[in-house]
Amino acid sequence: MQADQMQEQRVIEKLRQLVPEQILLVENFIDSLKAQNSDAAITLAAAKLSEAVLQQIWDNQDDAEYDKL
Repeated sequence: MQADQMQEQRVIEKLRQLVPEQILLVENFIDSLKAQNSDAAITLAAAKLSEAVLQQIWDNQDDAEYDKL
Protein backbone atom coordinates (compact mmCIF):
# COMPACT_ATOMS: atom_id res chain seq x y z
CA MET A 1 0.00 0.00 0.00
CA GLN A 2 2.78 2.40 0.84
CA ALA A 3 4.43 1.70 -2.52
CA ASP A 4 1.20 2.78 -4.23
CA GLN A 5 1.17 6.02 -2.25
CA MET A 6 4.81 6.70 -3.10
CA GLN A 7 4.13 6.10 -6.78
CA GLU A 8 1.10 8.36 -6.65
CA GLN A 9 3.14 11.07 -4.96
CA ARG A 10 5.85 10.81 -7.66
CA VAL A 11 3.24 11.23 -10.37
CA ILE A 12 1.67 14.21 -8.60
CA GLU A 13 5.06 15.89 -8.26
CA LYS A 14 5.73 15.38 -11.96
CA LEU A 15 2.31 16.79 -12.84
CA ARG A 16 3.01 19.90 -10.79
CA GLN A 17 6.05 20.60 -12.95
CA LEU A 18 4.05 20.64 -16.18
CA VAL A 19 2.58 23.66 -17.92
CA PRO A 20 -1.21 23.74 -18.37
CA GLU A 21 -1.02 22.63 -22.02
CA GLN A 22 0.98 19.57 -21.02
CA ILE A 23 -1.49 18.73 -18.27
CA LEU A 24 -4.26 18.69 -20.89
CA LEU A 25 -2.18 16.24 -22.92
CA VAL A 26 -1.75 14.05 -19.86
CA GLU A 27 -5.48 14.14 -19.19
CA ASN A 28 -6.22 13.17 -22.79
CA PHE A 29 -3.72 10.32 -22.55
CA ILE A 30 -5.33 9.04 -19.35
CA ASP A 31 -8.77 9.25 -20.96
CA SER A 32 -7.53 7.25 -23.96
CA LEU A 33 -6.12 4.57 -21.64
CA LYS A 34 -9.46 4.32 -19.85
CA ALA A 35 -11.26 4.05 -23.20
CA GLN A 36 -8.93 1.23 -24.29
CA ASN A 37 -9.73 -0.67 -21.11
CA SER A 38 -13.43 -0.13 -21.67
CA ASP A 39 -13.19 -1.26 -25.31
CA ALA A 40 -11.29 -4.38 -24.31
CA ALA A 41 -13.88 -5.23 -21.65
CA ILE A 42 -16.72 -4.81 -24.15
CA THR A 43 -14.93 -6.99 -26.71
CA LEU A 44 -14.32 -9.70 -24.14
CA ALA A 45 -17.93 -9.61 -22.95
CA ALA A 46 -19.21 -9.88 -26.53
CA ALA A 47 -16.93 -12.83 -27.20
CA LYS A 48 -18.12 -14.60 -24.05
CA LEU A 49 -21.76 -13.99 -24.94
CA SER A 50 -21.29 -15.44 -28.43
CA GLU A 51 -19.50 -18.63 -27.31
CA ALA A 52 -22.67 -20.67 -26.72
CA VAL A 53 -24.22 -19.72 -30.04
CA LEU A 54 -21.02 -20.35 -31.97
CA GLN A 55 -20.58 -23.69 -30.22
CA GLN A 56 -24.03 -24.76 -31.47
CA ILE A 57 -23.16 -23.67 -35.00
CA TRP A 58 -19.74 -25.32 -35.09
CA ASP A 59 -20.62 -28.49 -33.23
CA ASN A 60 -23.05 -30.26 -35.56
CA GLN A 61 -23.31 -33.63 -37.25
CA ASP A 62 -22.94 -32.27 -40.78
CA ASP A 63 -19.53 -30.84 -40.00
CA ALA A 64 -18.38 -33.74 -37.80
CA GLU A 65 -16.59 -35.36 -40.75
CA TYR A 66 -14.42 -32.28 -41.15
CA ASP A 67 -13.42 -32.47 -37.49
CA LYS A 68 -11.74 -35.81 -38.21
CA LEU A 69 -9.42 -34.36 -40.90
